[in-house]
Amino acid sequence: MPDEKLARAIRSRVRRNILHILAIKPKHPVHLIADELEITESSASKHLKLLYDLDILEFHDEGKERFYSLKITEMKELLEVYDRVMEKL
Repeated sequence: MPDEKLARAIRSRVRRNILHILAIKPKHPVHLIADELEITESSASKHLKLLYDLDILEFHDEGKERFYSLKITEMKELLEVYDRVMEKL
């Protein structure tokens, strides 16, 4: 179900942070995402794969690097609303 996919995608703070990064910088390689979040590339890749498998992200390879971007552009707006709601709780 689509709503369960979305809930799974934003359940993790790390995944929400990844989505925030990609909403601001649409084409981003794994190593820079890991650096910005101060996590390992392995951990970043695991979260990115889950988001990709949920059909929220897309990627393309350039040489040895994989660049991720949001497949759903409205994700930025959703995250902004989510953050505003969370501030009120």
